[in-house]
Amino acid sequence: QVQLVESGGGLVQTGGSLRLSCAASGRTFSDYNMAWFRQAPGKEREFVGAISWSGGTLYADSVKGRFTISRDNTKNTVYLQMNSLKPEDTAVYYCAARLNFGPYNPNNYPAWGQGTQVTVSS
Repeated sequence: QVQLVESGGGLVQTGGSLRLSCAASGRTFSDYNMAWFRQAPGKEREFVGAISWSGGTLYADSVKGRFTISRDNTKNTVYLQMNSLKPEDTAVYYCAARLNFGPYNPNNYPAWGQGTQVTVSS
């Protein structure tokens, strides 16, 4: 399985922006379908967005129009650009990978990063 390392989290004010990065190791990164999830204290891990090996994207309604997911296969990296951040976006953000398609449930993603904390304050 591909190994994932996340970075880019931090503390920002409402309306600010952050770009999260997920660097992958291995020779088969371009074959993977990638996704971002987030988990706030006391809540289940929820789907944020996904990008296929061909570049197609899908977003949760809660972040649509504010977040953009992209990938650069030459750098083995997937990105999550977060704009117009709100306090409700505060969570630990995880990147995940899988070779197949299916429901956007955490159980369907076998490879995960360590997570990076995003905190949005007013």
